[in-house]
Amino acid sequence: MPQFFLNKRLILLLVSVIVLVALIGFSIKGDRKLAWPEQFIQDTVSVFQSILHKPASYVSGFFENVNDLKNTYEENELLKSRLDEYMQLQADLQEYKLDNEKLRTELGKISNLRKYDPIFSAVIGRNPDRWYDYISIDKGEQDGVEPNMAVVTAQGLIGKVKSTSQFTSTVQLLSATDLKNRISAEVQPLETDEEVKEAEKEEKKATKEKVTGLIEGYDEEKGALLLRRIESKAKLSVGQKVITAGLGGVFPGGIMIGEIIEIEPDSYGLEQMAYVKPTANFYDLDRVWVAKREAASEDPVGVLTKEEEES
Repeated sequence: MPQFFLNKRLILLLVSVIVLVALIGFSIKGDRKLAWPEQFIQDTVSVFQSILHKPASYVSGFFENVNDLKNTYEENELLKSRLDEYMQLQADLQEYKLDNEKLRTELGKISNLRKYDPIFSAVIGRNPDRWYDYISIDKGEQDGVEPNMAVVTAQGLIGKVKSTSQFTSTVQLLSATDLKNRISAEVQPLETDEEVKEAEKEEKKATKEKVTGLIEGYDEEKGALLLRRIESKAKLSVGQKVITAGLGGVFPGGIMIGEIIEIEPDSYGLEQMAYVKPTANFYDLDRVWVAKREAASEDPVGVLTKEEEES
């Protein structure tokens, strides 16, 4: 009797498994029509999903809106602070403009040494034998180019116009071996207190003062320009920037020349000399512009003549 029940249970289990597999196979058919129980269950589930979806979406959207509102508030506070800074800068700029106009009125006819009109040009020729000496550009007398005008790139001063024709010009580079020009230059003071602190304590005051000199020649071994005629008492620091002073009547002021890399005594200790590493790349020159300076002052007191500076 127990054996019969065991066999009966086994048969029922096998039949149930077969029926279940048959139902699974029947339900996965894609082209079959749903039975009414399946349709009822599917419709019921869909109704509940529709009912629960709207509240869930509303709650989710509420928290998203709260988060967006918080981010908007933070951004608004940041923009307000920036706006306050901008308003202060605008007020300072207006004040500087007024001061500038007053100073210009007081100075009268003295011109702005930094102003010039750029004549944009392209390099069209270069002699391989004198690669670091001369280049040819596609602008000449017809474009307003004249001898001794400064020639500049975005990186800084590269040289001066040596000679011109009607439509082209020859530019002598600062790295030319036969360069005998004298260009008035100005050493910019250290910009930040941190830079001043890095200099020696006895030089702290002097490194903030204006220092001028003359660019005279080029050292091929060091790849640097020679800045001479600097007073022995002037205190210089490696890393200071050097720009044109604009005192010769031809070169505009404020054009970047380079950075001091070495300082040494000159002329028996009466003066000192600095080696200035040019910021411009003399090897790779493609686009340049000629700096046509605005009219100089009619009464330039204490400035170098053209012959003394760039001739």
